[in-house]
Amino acid sequence: MLTVRDECESCGLDLSKADTGDGAAVGVILVLGAIVVGLAFWVEFRFEPPLWVHAILWPAITLPLTILMMRPAKAALVALQYRHRSAEMGLR
Repeated sequence: MLTVRDECESCGLDLSKADTGDGAAVGVILVLGAIVVGLAFWVEFRFEPPLWVHAILWPAITLPLTILMMRPAKAALVALQYRHRSAEMGLR
């Protein structure tokens, strides 16, 4: 799901040297984690649900959002690497 193709379908740009590491995962964890924890606190103090509601609600929200956010985050990091470190990708 997070592998980068060897070349762009549209323009043929060589993406085999694009390496974003774990940056996308770390970014998604930090951003989504802060949002989910904030929402969990809000739900707890506003509605005071039982603990089992939290145990079911937050994984059901977090896992799909993580999967949905991971690919755009990875693509954004590849685009940023192309823009700012094109020499590392063998473009200059």
